[in-house]
Amino acid sequence: MNASVRLSVSSLRAHKRRFAGTFLAVLLGVAFLAGTLVMGDTLRASFSTLFGDATKGTDAVVRSADAITTPGESQGVRQPVDTALVKTVERVPGVVAAAPDIQGAGQLVGSDGKPVGGQGPPTLAGNWISDPKLNPYQLAAGHAPSKSGEVVVNRGAAKKGGLKIGDTTTLRTPGPVKVTIVGLATFGGEDGMAQVTFTGMTQADAEKYLTAKPGEAANIRVRAGPGVGQAELVAKLTPVLPKGVEAITGQESARENTDMISSQFLNIFTTFLLVFSGIALLVATFSIHNTFAIVVAQRTRENALLRALGASRRQVTASSLVEASVVAVTASAVGLAGGVGIAAGLQALFPAIGFPFPQGDLVISGLSMLLPLAVGIVVCLGSALLPAVRAGRTAPLAALRETAVDGSGASRGRALVGAALAVLAVGATLTGVLVSPSLWLAGLGAVLALAAFVVLGPVASSAAVRALGAPLDMLRGVTGGLARRNALRSPKRTAATASALMIGVAVVSLFTVFGASLKATMDQTVSRSFAGDVAVSTPSFGAGGSGLSPELAPAIARQPAVRYAVGLGRGVAQVDGRGRALTVTDPATLGKVFDLGEVRGSLDDLGTDGIALTRKEAAEQHLTTGDTARLTFTDGRRENFTVRAVYGRSELAGDYVITRAAWAPHRTQDSDSLVAVTFKNGVGTADGKAAVEKVAARYGNPEVQTRDEYARSSAGGIDMMLTLVYALLALAVLIALLGIANTLTLAIHERTRELGLLRAVGQTRAQLRAMVRWESVLVAAFGTAGGLALGAFLGWVLVEASDGASDSTFAFAIPSVRLVVVALVGLAAGALAGLRPARRAARLDVLRAIATE
Repeated sequence: MNASVRLSVSSLRAHKRRFAGTFLAVLLGVAFLAGTLVMGDTLRASFSTLFGDATKGTDAVVRSADAITTPGESQGVRQPVDTALVKTVERVPGVVAAAPDIQGAGQLVGSDGKPVGGQGPPTLAGNWISDPKLNPYQLAAGHAPSKSGEVVVNRGAAKKGGLKIGDTTTLRTPGPVKVTIVGLATFGGEDGMAQVTFTGMTQADAEKYLTAKPGEAANIRVRAGPGVGQAELVAKLTPVLPKGVEAITGQESARENTDMISSQFLNIFTTFLLVFSGIALLVATFSIHNTFAIVVAQRTRENALLRALGASRRQVTASSLVEASVVAVTASAVGLAGGVGIAAGLQALFPAIGFPFPQGDLVISGLSMLLPLAVGIVVCLGSALLPAVRAGRTAPLAALRETAVDGSGASRGRALVGAALAVLAVGATLTGVLVSPSLWLAGLGAVLALAAFVVLGPVASSAAVRALGAPLDMLRGVTGGLARRNALRSPKRTAATASALMIGVAVVSLFTVFGASLKATMDQTVSRSFAGDVAVSTPSFGAGGSGLSPELAPAIARQPAVRYAVGLGRGVAQVDGRGRALTVTDPATLGKVFDLGEVRGSLDDLGTDGIALTRKEAAEQHLTTGDTARLTFTDGRRENFTVRAVYGRSELAGDYVITRAAWAPHRTQDSDSLVAVTFKNGVGTADGKAAVEKVAARYGNPEVQTRDEYARSSAGGIDMMLTLVYALLALAVLIALLGIANTLTLAIHERTRELGLLRAVGQTRAQLRAMVRWESVLVAAFGTAGGLALGAFLGWVLVEASDGASDSTFAFAIPSVRLVVVALVGLAAGALAGLRPARRAARLDVLRAIATE
């Protein structure tokens, strides 16, 4: 074994350049993975510290015990508590201070007239708590609000909105409220809690604008005296609290807030990044395997001589694996340092792009170091294992032959296995998409399709390269013909080199097709379900915004140009024990502005005890018209509602509809998310829109859009998602390019004598460079074509599987222009990857090249 190690180390020293691409591929993959893990750990620790610092003066929180959670939401809606409980709490031994905490939505309007935030992070408002230890916000400048209309805003929101102390602006609650900024605040020492905005009001203003009636608060914050622990305080509070109200420790409250951030943002964000780390490492696997396969093929004589001199198969195999281990450990170790650097860079970059990264040192845990290191080593060794075994099988007589060129092609067994995988992939996919809708079965089919493409690559490469390279004979003459023949020389190598790029292009194409399909679905949904002329809406992407005033729709309806105007509000309740979102609206007008499909029963007479629901929910709850549904609201009251209508489509109207009169006794802060408007006959869109905008200006100036504009804005978040996806996939494409460049570099070393002879018989340096570049382009073209086909297929699978798993109808769309751009980028990437190998080939000394053995 010592001899194998010495031989491996000597070989690495002599041929360092051979493994440069492999080294970089492992380094980049490990760095991205390590950076993601370190960043996730750091963010979690930073937010935990942030919440801990902000609430360190709060020893207990008194709140409603029960919460109603609707599907897709991690945090439930709780019943308010009576502020009269503050006096009861203050009388408990050990309590020093208690204050009601009123919370609601409130969106500031900046100095430019545009709302601050609202495209994701929440925009909050509440009462300013006078006790500085109970208040999670600390006054940094100015003074606390002392009279109606005065507010304190967090410093980050003020900066973003161009606001300062003394400015008068509008606060949407959702009705517009004129406020004057008298103070600026920080949260845990930061300008705010990430990009969340906060406006602190007097308690009277908070009760007036944020609650259904005075005397209600989201919770009560409690501070204990010296020597009283948080658990002890909770134990003292519990006996005096009424039924349905509980006390939790301040630490538990901070932990819940941290968990909320983790579940709603951090876990999703880090999982998203980890998926792309996996894609990058998968692409690296093909590049690494290809490098070691070529190196083993080129060292056939060397390995055969070792066998002839007495080396065993195990020693030759061990020698190759030792080389792979050295590359794996070194590249992974450097990748770990790179990952820490990536996390540090993101910590500095986040504030620059408007997302404050909580201050604090990077958190580097053992797992975030050991896992990427192990993954990098396993990926590298796993990729090198088959070539190493192949090296050990080299026969001693191979030493009598010239250096071997990997001329392996496609075997019949490979073709049979690939065809079998393709049949299984199609069968599983069609079953999971068309026969019995199943995301898991469709996903299995997608994985089998990927495996089939990889296995069948060498089978298809010869025909594909001939077809793709046919124009080169006419366009580039002999140079083009030589490039095509070189790409055809080793179908297995060409396929393996192209596979890395194929996966990157396939994932890009998958997201491109799925994104286009989502946009087409949204457009189809609005076109089919929304019969109005204009829409007044809150931000469609994210959780921000304060909503629209419920008074807006009636005000618009009174305009002479308007025929119908209906607002869609939101409520929550348990329907027969299950948390569900309610659409609060005027049901009679709803059916005139939205296409609800077939309606059984009547929407005109729901009253205060009637409910309408979709056919799908009616089937799940075993309800039909005339049946009784038992609703439990957040205020704890249970009421029976009669099902008076069952409708077919829920795309914009929601699954459950009740009247505003039915919701009024249970509401908290009332708001609409959308107001749909239909004009009278003869009213033009421009004139009608201007009339609606005039009214909307009195209610905080929300955006008024035509139906087409509303459809486009509803899909606005998709383009943001695609931009992020493309940026992350650039790493996978970069690793694929390194693989192509490394393969060509090794191939040039392999064909040194051949290239020298071509130069000797008259080929110019420019022709030689062009030949190598076109060979690279052909390999890239094969990978790009395969990636486009696979990505489009997987995009169709994802769209159809989503259609089967949802009650909404998904539309499949092929974005031809974007896919052409992807194809051109793939070809350009191939040309770029061939530049360095082409220059190196052109610099070969002719006489030395001819003399090379």
